[in-house]
Amino acid sequence: MSRSRKLMLSSLFAATGFAAQAQALPPTSGTLVIVPAFGEVKHTNDQVRITFNVEEQDKDKAAAASRVNVKMKQGTDILKRQDPQAILQTRGYYTYPVYPEDQPQPRGSANKPRQPTGWRVGQYLDATTTNLNNLPKTVAAVQSVLGLNGLYFGLSDATSKKLDDQRIAATYQNLTERITSIAHAMGRNPADAVLDTVDFEGSGNYAQDSSPAPKAMMMRAASMAEAAPVEEPSFEPGETTLNMRVVGKVRFK
Repeated sequence: MSRSRKLMLSSLFAATGFAAQAQALPPTSGTLVIVPAFGEVKHTNDQVRITFNVEEQDKDKAAAASRVNVKMKQGTDILKRQDPQAILQTRGYYTYPVYPEDQPQPRGSANKPRQPTGWRVGQYLDATTTNLNNLPKTVAAVQSVLGLNGLYFGLSDATSKKLDDQRIAATYQNLTERITSIAHAMGRNPADAVLDTVDFEGSGNYAQDSSPAPKAMMMRAASMAEAAPVEEPSFEPGETTLNMRVVGKVRFK
């Protein structure tokens, strides 16, 4: 076979392939495309909620309650001195009877109602603060009277509001990038895409929230036994990730 004939056949096959490919692509004019997109921002936690507790047990209910009241007052005063800007809230005051362990009863004997042998009384104290630099010193001081029940790091309201603009911008940028990629995959010019609808709630899914709450409990410390005096503990606040989802409806000209 001559060289010229080979070139003619190659050109014919190539043209046939391009024509078949062009026929295989469906028309996209007027097509409505649903485009999901996501964005997130990260920020170091700048707020902590500390939970302290006190619990006493005594045969005399009034005596147990009195010791709880005194210790809670002392712990609250210490906390106010260490961190005057902290927001304090007492909660969960409880009083429970303490019963002896069940003893096997002789056969035929009537079951007698159990009598408490003592009382367990306790209360919780929550403190919310952005003074993380002084946190170890504050906690150690309060631990001389109260027990440390938990630490919950998160973002303050002011920081959350500042990050909201960044989160929206990151999500919208991801949406435009995806629209461009989809247009190229369809063989269309991105300039032909007209953004019809932008749903920042995530395709009308208003009942669910895919982003973690800024006040979520990002880190919890295990309970620590009461001691006096107490060495300063060490804490790392970590960071919080704020997510956002958006769905755009794009129509091609």
